[in-house]
Amino acid sequence: MRTFYSAVFYLIIPFILLRLFWRGIKAPDYRLRWRERFAFYDRKFPQNVIWFHAVSVGEAEALFPLIRRLQQQFPQAKLLITTTTPTGSARVRAVLGQTVEHVYLPYDTPNAVRRFMWCFKPILAVIMETEIWPNLFTYCGDSNIPLYVVNARLSEKSSRGYQKIPSLIHPVIANVKQIATQTQDDAERFIAIGAKPEQVVTLGNIKFDLEIPEHIIDKGKRLKTTVFKDRFVWIAASTHKGEEQIFLDVYKQLKPKISELLLVIVPRHPERFAEVSALCSQNTMVVVTRTSKQPCELDTDIFLADTMGELKMLYAAADVAFVGGSMVSVGGHNLLEASVVGIPVLFGPYMANFKEIANKVLVHHAAIQCQDNAALVKAIQTVYSDMGYRNLLIDNGKAFVHNNRGAVEKLCNMLAAEIRHR
Repeated sequence: MRTFYSAVFYLIIPFILLRLFWRGIKAPDYRLRWRERFAFYDRKFPQNVIWFHAVSVGEAEALFPLIRRLQQQFPQAKLLITTTTPTGSARVRAVLGQTVEHVYLPYDTPNAVRRFMWCFKPILAVIMETEIWPNLFTYCGDSNIPLYVVNARLSEKSSRGYQKIPSLIHPVIANVKQIATQTQDDAERFIAIGAKPEQVVTLGNIKFDLEIPEHIIDKGKRLKTTVFKDRFVWIAASTHKGEEQIFLDVYKQLKPKISELLLVIVPRHPERFAEVSALCSQNTMVVVTRTSKQPCELDTDIFLADTMGELKMLYAAADVAFVGGSMVSVGGHNLLEASVVGIPVLFGPYMANFKEIANKVLVHHAAIQCQDNAALVKAIQTVYSDMGYRNLLIDNGKAFVHNNRGAVEKLCNMLAAEIRHR
């Protein structure tokens, strides 16, 4: 079955390259370093590395606290971080700099995987969250490279899909030494697709262990005072196509009632900055961009964050946050960053990617779910006018995060035991 999978992968490579080129029209970084995606490198890299893979920005951000702990514990260890997206790559370089090696993960073809492994010769492989690559996993098993899937999650839909191809998935999962899941439900789904019970352990979600430095918070507060002129700031974070128009419509309804309102829009993908700016102009909104370095005036409607890596700081400059990817069927994004900063959190009806967290924050009254535009209008009005309720959401949000910390330490202990045996 894996031979058939590999043959199909080879056949679709031309279409994958066309997609890269197409995405590169709006985001040129997709057309750069394409040779890395086939494990062709123009320089030598260290070998015998400890290798971590994080798909994109969200997984990379969650991984950083674990990386820092391991760097402190094993200062001589050579670490490699792979990502799939340019935005994930940029965050790895921005946060970890030259303290780690970094390349794109190669496509899952036998030749590319072999070249990658020959180049880096990893002594330990750690995959974040949901990535299952048959050739990569098989190579690790055949080469006796301990393979861990950490902060692992598996949706019901993905589980059902994998269960339809047991002849491919069962041998692949057998190559994994340990699967450390976020929740017990995730653990049961991994067992359902072929993992043995002894392969699976539930350690919690490392995204709760996020720490935001005080200088980031301070920078956000200065932005609130200087650039935002102490307006009431509603931030729409990690937005996707189709959401911005919703938020602009809500802003139009709120502005007559909250005259000091300022909407900060942070698109999830940088290639959409120009598109979102044009949309705001079409809606006759007065826009100030982050890159313009201009302050917001009294008539400014929208502050467009057309930069990367500043979301936590922008949360610290806001009074209320709406976490995007949840008003359209994307599946939502991480709610916890805004809670850690200390602002009320709102999100929409589509939270499949963070279903467990979304359910729990609602139970703990630590966030508000808005099913439609009217609910979003009501929620922002309530947070604006009722300081007691606003503070309750903030306190509950911080407590929710604090009470669920600890996964990084557990994972660090598990991986440290493996590293000491290498």
